[in-house]
Amino acid sequence: MSGKLYLVGLGPGDAAHLTPAAAAAIADSGQLVGYRFYIEQVAGDVSDQVIHAMELGQELERAALAVDIAYAGHTVSVVSSGDAGIYGMAGPVFRVLTDRGWDGIAPAVETVPGVSALQSAAALLGSPLMQDFCAISLSDLLTPWEQIVRRLQAAAAGDFVAALYNPRSRRRIRHLDEARRIFLEHRPASTPVGIVRHAYRPEQAVTIADLGGLDDPALGVDMFTTVVIGNTNTYVHQGRMVTPRGYEAKQ
Repeated sequence: MSGKLYLVGLGPGDAAHLTPAAAAAIADSGQLVGYRFYIEQVAGDVSDQVIHAMELGQELERAALAVDIAYAGHTVSVVSSGDAGIYGMAGPVFRVLTDRGWDGIAPAVETVPGVSALQSAAALLGSPLMQDFCAISLSDLLTPWEQIVRRLQAAAAGDFVAALYNPRSRRRIRHLDEARRIFLEHRPASTPVGIVRHAYRPEQAVTIADLGGLDDPALGVDMFTTVVIGNTNTYVHQGRMVTPRGYEAKQ
């Protein structure tokens, strides 16, 4: 009997933003694997499943457990916040599958996309991602900080709108300040910056600041925050952050 492994993106957290395909994958699964906080997001819908809730920092353990379950012939969903393929569990799972010589057939693997953090942040801010943009994680747990700095420098010099994931934690206090310094070398201090914390959750907070003031502790930037730095064309209108696409309105 061949098992199946779903890689499911739960979206930002609100049940209204869980896609029908994601809900169907979870319903089809006899077992569910994920970070405890994400499991709690769908707890009301999975009363009949076997639940494997784990902690942060156990990504490879979660991936290995899910692969074991699928190889044993069961159907299992590995859940991630946002999209599983964007800083989510798709990476660790495919790493484990690669190490085990997966043949690409059994177990079957299906990735179910979800609404990513940068999409959620953009929707709440206005239309900041209308020109070329990039996503950069400021976490140096898995990527050397020197490499992250090179990516920040390239994004700033290329005038990309930048969505910053994992901008600040209790341990990483200065990383966002360094990113700010790099972007200030290439764009004015008045450049709009969107700060979205806990998008589409009860604690949601949306703030539009500027690049010069991004070092203000009152902004409350933490690991639950997505920071969107505008490019040199981005502006603010009626409390919304707008990056023009380039269309010219007809007179």
